[in-house]
Amino acid sequence: MNIINFIKNSSMALILLLVLFTSCNKLNVDALPIANPGNPSGNTLAQTLAATADDSLYNRLLIRSGILTATPATITDANLRFTMFVPNNTAMRSYLTALTQGGIPTGSPDALYSSFITSANMPQAAAQAFVSYNIVPQAITTSSFPTSFPNWQYATILNPAPALSALLRLTTFPSKRSTGTWVNNVPLVAVDAVASNGIIHHTATLITPPQQSLWGRISTDADMTYFKAAIQRADSGVAAASSLQGALDNIGANLTTFVPTDSAMRAALTGLIAQGLIAQGVPPATALAQAGALAATPAVFSNPLLYTSLTPTLVKGIAVYHILGTRAFTVNFPTTAANFPTLLNTAVPLHPGVGLQSTFTGPVVSAATVKGAANATASVVLINPVTTSDQNATNGVLHKINQVLLPQ
Repeated sequence: MNIINFIKNSSMALILLLVLFTSCNKLNVDALPIANPGNPSGNTLAQTLAATADDSLYNRLLIRSGILTATPATITDANLRFTMFVPNNTAMRSYLTALTQGGIPTGSPDALYSSFITSANMPQAAAQAFVSYNIVPQAITTSSFPTSFPNWQYATILNPAPALSALLRLTTFPSKRSTGTWVNNVPLVAVDAVASNGIIHHTATLITPPQQSLWGRISTDADMTYFKAAIQRADSGVAAASSLQGALDNIGANLTTFVPTDSAMRAALTGLIAQGLIAQGVPPATALAQAGALAATPAVFSNPLLYTSLTPTLVKGIAVYHILGTRAFTVNFPTTAANFPTLLNTAVPLHPGVGLQSTFTGPVVSAATVKGAANATASVVLINPVTTSDQNATNGVLHKINQVLLPQ
């Protein structure tokens, strides 16, 4: 059964509706009660960080952000409850050395790091965004972290576009498994420190807020040009408001997208086109050469000669098979392969979805795979949190893979 027959009787509008308005993740918006916070009359979160020598650099970031003197008060208010994800001095030093590309060398005195934080090199708006993204307006101990797939998403206090909506918030994703405890894909190195008005968890690095949507990431990456063209082909004749591109650009979505590299897309298209030519009686060697030429650029999706083969329905079916309706970092993949639904499952509920698996070295993922139902072998997630895996966007997370996922 080919993919066209597989989905032709299904409504793709259902898929887009899922993308735009629902998520398998639970958005936890109610404050979770914490066991009587140790000493209610003791130090607030702000006072605790100010008094902790190993948090001195992050405290400088708090000061720089202006949050300590902002109105209305947040972490300075003993009557409110918050959770903070805080990098200690070691983590802050490492982050700032990387941020300055070695301009602050490893081993520099803390005075140099502090000077950078409080100077124009760290704009107040940036410091405010960093700090706000690491504050959740409820008290969450690790006993409340989800231990199964998918994670909950917790709203932070960072509104990335107040002009769009005063209620808009970026979210983070705390999780706990037998292999570790994280927020997003960043390990927690110390947890559950109690202040009078909340909880502090220490992170392995500073967790920065996402800057662009999934579509913004896909449409500007030089190694995702085929997948970009595939999305555009899938959207042929579709109104922008109902398009896949619109869904991947929608800040209200919460998705995981597996994007094959250009070479993976080119190889899959060459094989698909060659099979079609052979079925028409073209000799295999000639068919393969012709297919390679046709698939040589992303323009293959806009080639009129292939319109009857690479139809919008076919391409859309394959594209949505690369998208989960929930955000999954590689640390959330199971260590034993298990299947999870994709957006294709809204049209074909009994489809097995894709198989996910991660291999851990300590709390860090050292290898990960995703397997399509018709793939002979699993696709490899290209592990590199900086450029290819765990790319956190405003509306989801993106992983590059080395094969096209085949649903049937």
